[in-house]
Amino acid sequence: MMRPQLTLIDSHCHIYYPDFTADWEQMLARAEESGVRGMVVVGADLASSRQAVRLAEQHETFYCTVGIHPHDVLQADDAALAEIRQLALSSPKCVAIGEIGLDFYRNRTPQETQQTVFARQLQLAKELNKPVVIHDRDAHEATLAQIAAAGIHNGVMHCFSGDLDFARQCLAQGLYISISGTVTYPSNQQLRDVVQNLPLERLLLETDCPYLPPVPYRGKRNEPAYTRITAETVAQLRGLTVEDVGRITTMNAGRLFGIPLWDSSTKLAYRIRNALYLNITNRCSNSCTFCAKFDEFTVKGHNLLLDHEPGFDELMAAIGDPGELDEVVFCGFGESLLRLELVKQVATALKKRGYRIRINSDGQANLAHGRDILPELAGLVDSISVSLNAPDAATYGTLCNTPFGEAGFYGICDFLKEAPRYIPEVTATAVTVPGVDIEACRRLAESLGVAFRVREYAEVG
Repeated sequence: MMRPQLTLIDSHCHIYYPDFTADWEQMLARAEESGVRGMVVVGADLASSRQAVRLAEQHETFYCTVGIHPHDVLQADDAALAEIRQLALSSPKCVAIGEIGLDFYRNRTPQETQQTVFARQLQLAKELNKPVVIHDRDAHEATLAQIAAAGIHNGVMHCFSGDLDFARQCLAQGLYISISGTVTYPSNQQLRDVVQNLPLERLLLETDCPYLPPVPYRGKRNEPAYTRITAETVAQLRGLTVEDVGRITTMNAGRLFGIPLWDSSTKLAYRIRNALYLNITNRCSNSCTFCAKFDEFTVKGHNLLLDHEPGFDELMAAIGDPGELDEVVFCGFGESLLRLELVKQVATALKKRGYRIRINSDGQANLAHGRDILPELAGLVDSISVSLNAPDAATYGTLCNTPFGEAGFYGICDFLKEAPRYIPEVTATAVTVPGVDIEACRRLAESLGVAFRVREYAEVG
């Protein structure tokens, strides 16, 4: 298994402008070299919407949007909006209505006209069942109010300029948040706060080129290749690799726009950061109320929904030669220790190759197998993380829906207490589910003689 290829999508660019005429081919080559595999060319008026459609038809990995920007709404008469509609229907590569919205910062057109044209284009998007690409500058409340009034629940706030509270309101409305090169500006801590506190599964990357170039290109023309700089900044803020960020945001763009660049195939062996994760079952002992798989089977851009449980040969083939790793982790969307024999078999093979082995578990393997399985992991497993999640049996039962009743909670406590005899590093974890007493969980873990780690709610992987 080679290191994954970087795949980025510039989800918002204006490359039809004359700024790109002189070095068009070189610009495309630089984008490819930087990992940009696809672009969404965004229309802003009638002329540029026509150009966006033409470019999308000419280039395999280009897609387009059509719409009239708030600066240009004075041209948006009935005939113009009818042409926008026709353009949206003219090509299967037209994936959204936009760039549309409100701009109360420059106020180049009357605010009342902006709102009227915005409302009409929102209704067009709803009629055509297309997402929207929203321009919002100094008009946060009015913009979101119109989106909600139109019943729109599918779109993106382009070049996001609001604070964290507004970002969360946008997510609640069903919108994605698009991050531009402005995240690199020293003064823009507000946007970095947004990146650090929202689920990555709701973020897109964009350049808005030729505008808003990132550091160190401020004052120069922006271009799609610089999407990578934004991705690297997001990766640094979130403690991920740029490949992780590229994979996740590509998945997001694929879902929003229907762009077929996301690899949606099931992963048996998948990378996050510099670790290799093994997905060997979707079965669990529990049905935890907070488990992300009840919403979807993706983790950091990897699809983990299995159509069958792999055997030893299939899993080892998926692992291949991964090269240097920090660790190999048994952690898919299921309880790996339900497949104890496969875990032991694979761990034995990987230990011979010098890899460090970790298991993420719900700690109920002894109950599931009806025996103490910990001695069987001695010498094979270097680290185990056990989901404690509650400080008492009643809370645990409510959160985790264990089939073992109160014995489920006490079984985890016994498992944690005994595990250090056989596994060098043992950690109890708890998810910050609202209402859970995290400090009580910490005290319980300490009383059992193991380390403790807090896992953020709604942050998987």
